[in-house]
Amino acid sequence: MLYELFGWLESSYDLPGSGVFRFITFRAALAAILAMLIGTIVGKHIIHVLRRKQIGETIREVGPESHKSKKGTPTMGGIIILIAILLPCLLVARLDNIYVLVMMGATLWMGLIGLADDYIKVFLKDKQGMRSGAKVLGQVGLGILVAAALYFHPDVQDVALRTNLPVTKHLFDYSQLAWGPISSWLVYFAVIVLIVTAVTNSVNLTDGIDGLAAGVSAITGTGLGILAYMSGNIKTAAYLNVLYVPMSGEVVVFLAALVGACIGFLWYNTYPAQVFMGDTGSLALGGAIASSAIIIKMELLLPILCGIFFVESLSVIIQVTYFKYTKRKYGDGKRIFRMSPLHHHFELGGIPEPKIVTRFWIVAILLVLVAVALLKLR
Repeated sequence: MLYELFGWLESSYDLPGSGVFRFITFRAALAAILAMLIGTIVGKHIIHVLRRKQIGETIREVGPESHKSKKGTPTMGGIIILIAILLPCLLVARLDNIYVLVMMGATLWMGLIGLADDYIKVFLKDKQGMRSGAKVLGQVGLGILVAAALYFHPDVQDVALRTNLPVTKHLFDYSQLAWGPISSWLVYFAVIVLIVTAVTNSVNLTDGIDGLAAGVSAITGTGLGILAYMSGNIKTAAYLNVLYVPMSGEVVVFLAALVGACIGFLWYNTYPAQVFMGDTGSLALGGAIASSAIIIKMELLLPILCGIFFVESLSVIIQVTYFKYTKRKYGDGKRIFRMSPLHHHFELGGIPEPKIVTRFWIVAILLVLVAVALLKLR
């Protein structure tokens, strides 16, 4: 919106300083600042409304004993994150860019699914929330829409600047997995659906202690923003010998808003949390991170960039699988971790919440640095 406005002022009236909006770095910084301000200022009022409406968190009986004191803490705070991401993007991002529309749509789509899940938990008093089948259906639907937009939209075009790499739609050639009647686009759709489902569920599982999901999301978003700038800048992409993705520079603006929104939300979400993001926030962040990585063709780096999220998710899979196996074999289910996801394992081991969160943040920073370093190594 402001991009078009100041572009018009520059061309029509030659307004001094209006040309600064043409620079992605300026708009990214502005988006981050706006997102942080919205998160802190608007967030305060939203928390007040949530308290007044008594929209509080319901604590699982099987959760850590220390979490019982958190009962009644306002939840559905993901609304703050949604507003803090989408409003700055509407103001400073280029709305004629297909990538911006895909990322905003993915964030809103998953945010609404999370909102429905939180509504069922809070207002219908059903601790299980939305049934898993309905949630997975929403994730699969988003994956199909993202894949369709990025595969068939005429504005989407990739250029490989590497002399030894042919021009392909993605860094990984999905046609290698195609055989017989299964065409490459079907394989591509399946992989994108898998990525969207995996990332959104992983972020959702990580949201278990104060500040963890928001902080790791901010760090992951920063890493993706660095990679997006490299991929979207033709000179940087050529120097680093990586795929140049035209128009993907706008991804930097969106991710700057995401990082700013998470930091603004942390103002109220750090220990002891004044508000929880709920599924509204965790699923929205998962949709945003997944779609961003897919757009800049960094799908293969997601296990590293989202290492914390994936390890948290993996701990649940291992715990459930091992419990079922031992129960079937010995008649008594056994556990590998004290409790899953992994952060609860450390919690029950006596490590305070703030220390767990800070250590996970440090590991997330390390993983981002590894992912960036791997670009040059490969």
